Formats: sequence, C-alpha cells, structure tokens
Amino acid sequence: IEQIDIVHGLEARYPDRLRGFCGVNPLKDYAVAELARCAKMPSMRYGLKLHFGNSDVMLDDPAHVAKLREVFRAANAAGMAIAVHMRSSVTRKRPYGAAQARAFIDEVLPSAPDVTVQIAHMAGAGGYDDPAVDEALGVFVEAFARSDARLRHVFIEVAGVAGHGSREREPLVAARIRQVGLQRILYGTDASAPLQTKWTAFAQLPLTTAEIRTVAGNIAPYMR
Repeated sequence: IEQIDIVHGLEARYPDRLRGFCGVNPLKDYAVAELARCAKMPSMRYGLKLHFGNSDVMLDDPAHVAKLREVFRAANAAGMAIAVHMRSSVTRKRPYGAAQARAFIDEVLPSAPDVTVQIAHMAGAGGYDDPAVDEALGVFVEAFARSDARLRHVFIEVAGVAGHGSREREPLVAARIRQVGLQRILYGTDASAPLQTKWTAFAQLPLTTAEIRTVAGNIAPYMR
C-alpha cells in the first residue's frame, strides 16, 4: 500500500512525466484478478509490467503461453499498455532466441491487438553481447520489414543497450535500431547511474545526430 501511495503522489506531482505500471507474475493464478484490481487504481491503470526472467516464463511451454494469452487479453480489455521484459531466465539458463520470439509474436501478441506493447532492452536483459538477444530481436526486425499487422502497436525500448558490455557490438545495435525504425524506438534506463550518464552512453552509438534527436523526441503512447 505504501508503494502505491508513493507512486500516486509522484504522479500527482508530475502528471506529464510519470505513469505507474502494475507488475504481476503472469503464471500465478491471481494474475488476472490483480490486473483487474490495478486497472481500477488511478495510479496503476496505465499499464502492466511483465518480467519473463524473474517469473521464469518459458515461451516454448504451452501452459505458460496459455497463461500469457489470458493476461494479455485482460490487459487489452482494460486498455493497459504492456511493458515486457521478454528475455527468459539467464540464471536458470532457459532457452532463448529466435524460436521464443516467434512464439511471442505468433501465439501471445495477437491477444493484445489494441494496446501498446513495449519490448524492453531490445528483447534482452541489458547490454547486447548475447547473440541470443540479437536472434530474438531479428525476428521482430523481419516482422517490421514485412509490415506485420500484429506489430502495429509494438515499440522497442533501448534501456541498457549502450554503456554495458562490448563496444564492438555498438554498430550492430545502431543497425538494429535503424531496421526496427527510429519512430518505434523508445529511450529508457533502469540503471542506478545518473540519467545524463546513461544518455551520454546512448548518444555515443554510431547513429547520426538527427537519429539521436528522433529517439530523444519519441513519446510512448501511454504518456500522451
């Protein structure tokens, strides 16, 4: 209750800058009921945050996919945006890559056709050194390239992809950003370092000044 009160107070103070998202484990039986409760709260009604790694969601498990579809349908019905940390558990060494991304697009995403779906960390968990992450994002790139209607409300968020790991991967990150489409890229950071430090790292990616400005000016639909 205290955390909700804090979020509500901050939103009231900065209504043009902050949105509270409800977080649930989509595999739990209470997930849809908790989502419905959040949808009625002024401070939490904007969106839903799902963290597949922490919840140990596996996109190659039919039972998990069925649970996800149920949660996505409920969020869509409530008009709640969905922020998805899609990377499967790293610590448990769960399978992750192109197959899991295809399962998400084919089997889960159609259950939320009307709301913003934001894919965190360019489909990874921060950084971009893991080839499996590029495999997963590559599936989204291919879908964007063919104008797949299922992705019409999908945005890719870039938190943590610059300033962590190998700088040799930064040209690939820049290329993927262009392939996704600058208009679908959202800047974000969940790091403890000052925002200016993280933004400076992002601005050092091999993108043009105009491209950096485009990303800086992008606004998530749920913030409008």
